[in-house]
Amino acid sequence: MVMLLLAGLLLSGQKEEPELQNKIIPAITNHLKSISTDGISIDTIHEKAQKELAKVIVEQYQSGKELSIILVCTGNSRRSMMGAAMGNASAAYLGFSDLRFYSGGTTPSAFNSRSIRALKEVGFKIEPTGEKAKLGPKGEDNPFYQVSWVKDQGWNCIEFSKHYSDPKNPQKDFIALMVCDEADSACTVVMGAKKRISLPFADPKAFDGKPEESAKYSERRDDIGRFMLSTLAIAKEQLKSK
Repeated sequence: MVMLLLAGLLLSGQKEEPELQNKIIPAITNHLKSISTDGISIDTIHEKAQKELAKVIVEQYQSGKELSIILVCTGNSRRSMMGAAMGNASAAYLGFSDLRFYSGGTTPSAFNSRSIRALKEVGFKIEPTGEKAKLGPKGEDNPFYQVSWVKDQGWNCIEFSKHYSDPKNPQKDFIALMVCDEADSACTVVMGAKKRISLPFADPKAFDGKPEESAKYSERRDDIGRFMLSTLAIAKEQLKSK
């Protein structure tokens, strides 16, 4: 049911918010369409989180006022980075012009090169700015990157590994999505969050250096992407009748 709803919204979406949607990088649009119609549903363990997130978006979303969501994991390196990117692209495609996704960690490290590669594969433009943040706990180089999903630079962002409370992130009234079990357990209270939702995904780091590495990063990117697309589709449909 959700997949049919999502497919319908994706096919009709460009008629509703052309100013934003027509600016999305075409390869990203094509990928969003692909994962919305591939017949793969979100994992049953994420259904509760989907209902919670859709509900709070319907309750809180207002045109002209940003509704912020921070994806939190331990290292702010893989799942939270890919999730924020896929969330922003999904929001743009479905016409949520005032919904923005951010990322953060509890022990920041660096934007992992494998995560960058997985996002570039589907059309995201990711380029180093030349600036660097504090080194990670193991001495990881932590560059700043310009991440682009639309052609208008005002809709893109600067990403680097950071604590979820970093000044570059919203400081209050945001929704916190806990995308790893470690951060979910270690950070039972997220300061400044008005809603905290548990949304754990398996870490693709377990496959680093293995033959299936690239496939597993792509799989995790798309798992989170499907969650974002289907959840926002539900919220969009409910907002129509609000």
